[in-house]
Amino acid sequence: MTILIFANGLMGNLDWVRPLLKDDCLIIAADGGAKHVADLGIEPDIVIGDFDSIAKELLEQLSSSGALIISHSELKDETDLELALLYAINHHEGDIKIFGSLGGRLDQTMGNIFLLAHPAFSGRHIELVEPDQRAWLISVESQIDGSIGDTLSLIPFGEGAHIRRTTGLKWELIDEKLPFGPARGISNVMTAKTATVTLESGRLLCVHIPTHQRL
Repeated sequence: MTILIFANGLMGNLDWVRPLLKDDCLIIAADGGAKHVADLGIEPDIVIGDFDSIAKELLEQLSSSGALIISHSELKDETDLELALLYAINHHEGDIKIFGSLGGRLDQTMGNIFLLAHPAFSGRHIELVEPDQRAWLISVESQIDGSIGDTLSLIPFGEGAHIRRTTGLKWELIDEKLPFGPARGISNVMTAKTATVTLESGRLLCVHIPTHQRL
């Protein structure tokens, strides 16, 4: 089962999301992210947050239609997206895709990206998905399926990353150390439909930008 989490960030036209909606998906709305779900003409299975950014009428409607409503105090330490991720990790198996997590406030955008490194999420595949790009954290290895010419950026997290090797990229990295800070891993190019990244140590944020197709 794939878990789809809708945050309250900018999303624009939602038509690109529809092909990703499957019958067996679990849909979680993080507070105001419920508006994006409603705009798609569907209802979330779960709504979670302190409910400071969702219309009272929409929340009542979702509660009446059977959605699980999980309320938290406004004095919480976590963001609504973090609460949604923690709930998903603790109660459900499967990969997680997050929508509406980027754009708008810089602090919220950066915080949402850094959430991928949350210790509680170790071992789970979590993607930030946008209309023409997706991003996830690599801690051991990853296979990237795409097209020749796609852009692939590898951005070190924390203390940096030691790459054992990559395949399927224009600029291959073998026994290469990428320190945190310099932008050397930005804008590599896929030379095959499948690329791989294997790490010796550290973590990388992988950003995949398809050239000829939308996600």
